[in-house]
Amino acid sequence: MPEAPNGPMPIHRPSRTERDVPLVEGVPASGTLVLCVGYRGADFAGFAEQPAMRTVAGELRRALLTVLRRDVELVCAGRTDSGVHALSQYVSIPVSEGELNLAGRTLSRSLVALTPDDISIRGLYRGDALFSARFDATLRSYRYRIATGDARPVLAWDHAWWYRGDLDVDDMQAGATCLVGEHDFKSFCKATSAEGKPTSRYLERVEVSRVVEAGEPLVAIDVTGNAFLHNMVRTIAGTLVEVGRGHRGPSWVEKVLAAQDRAAAGPCAPAQGLTFVGVEYPDGLLAPWA
Repeated sequence: MPEAPNGPMPIHRPSRTERDVPLVEGVPASGTLVLCVGYRGADFAGFAEQPAMRTVAGELRRALLTVLRRDVELVCAGRTDSGVHALSQYVSIPVSEGELNLAGRTLSRSLVALTPDDISIRGLYRGDALFSARFDATLRSYRYRIATGDARPVLAWDHAWWYRGDLDVDDMQAGATCLVGEHDFKSFCKATSAEGKPTSRYLERVEVSRVVEAGEPLVAIDVTGNAFLHNMVRTIAGTLVEVGRGHRGPSWVEKVLAAQDRAAAGPCAPAQGLTFVGVEYPDGLLAPWA
């Protein structure tokens, strides 16, 4: 993995040997229930629970309270902001020995029945008592979608940014290449969230391409990395659009990265265009919930 050029050290994530087994009603957990969850973000104030706000975690907690008949502790692979969607968000819940014996088919059907229509329970898995959807994740992937031109998008309306113009995808890709590797991404995160915190991250892939989804042409920005800062992918998207529309040259992105200043980058792209696509975990950590 490349070294961060003159940037802070990457954030520390506790290894499995550094973690304590979580408690379930005062007793060490016997295992972990892991949900693969999708959701349409339009009507949620993000994933994380907030007082008096409708959130993904809040809806999942209510469903799990009914199924498990107790309070639960939720850990997600990556928090998403208000309006952001997910196809494969992973959520881990420590469970007792008795709960490990719950039938997967019954558990799945119960959670589907107890969650609203804009949440999808896409899979159930089990991990050991130390598994964490957040800390065990090695890579996270996002896709940002842009519909271009004068025609209003139809099926992509709720999950793409409608940009009323043309974009040069080749220039956007040329600008994106400098973002691959480990760098200080302070320029690409919400300024207030970066104060006093490490902002080094590793991006394995940043790819801009033209795709067709459900018959509609879109510009897709695919980003995969070990972890992400607040608004990072949306700011990358907004910056690359500045290049694609011809307001900046591809080499400008490298200058933005080097500036380590949020004011140097482009705008934060609208939330509705962003989808949390998936998470990768080391082989053997998760197994289907039978």
